[in-house]
Amino acid sequence: MNLLAGLVGLGCVARGVREADLQADPVEMFRRWFALAKRARLHQPNAFCVSTATLAGAPSSRMVLLKGFDARGFVFYTNYESRKGGEIAANGRAAMLFFWSELHRQVRIEGVLARVSREESEAYFHSRPRGSQLGAWASHQSRPLASREELMRREKDFEKQYAGQVIPLPPYWGGFRLAPETFEFWQCKAYRLHDRFVYTRSGAAWTTQRLSP
Repeated sequence: MNLLAGLVGLGCVARGVREADLQADPVEMFRRWFALAKRARLHQPNAFCVSTATLAGAPSSRMVLLKGFDARGFVFYTNYESRKGGEIAANGRAAMLFFWSELHRQVRIEGVLARVSREESEAYFHSRPRGSQLGAWASHQSRPLASREELMRREKDFEKQYAGQVIPLPPYWGGFRLAPETFEFWQCKAYRLHDRFVYTRSGAAWTTQRLSP
């Protein structure tokens, strides 16, 4: 029996989440839930929806991949000149949503985004496949594109330009780190009587509260 089959008890008929199950640090709580999602071999357990907004408050959402997290926050990489990059520059507040349907769990994280260091972006960029590095140069993310042929032509042009060379990090590409201010852990229960716990930052500490489902 694989691990996912053995986790049926974590579904909507499970005992759910009790106060005694909570960790004092929500990052550690996330680490444990995330580790379980990886052990269950879910498809891309690091995929999450990140929602940003314009300065006027108009929201937009899209799926991205978590590339690291620690006490400082949660990191993903993108084109700084994309739509989300522009919205983050105008309004740094954002929300993340991880949904692991097979485990009947979700985690919401809200906070403020800031760019990671150039050194962090360099290190991650050069860990990517060479094709992905070329793609970062070829794609003017979120901008109108006349045809796929145009995109592939640009990719081929950069392939020739950097043939036999280390591909440099584009100046408009890199990481963001969300410094969390709130977490919400949700576990499905029968008849929509779900378990929800919210963590709220209070200085250097965190307070927890059970929420109505």
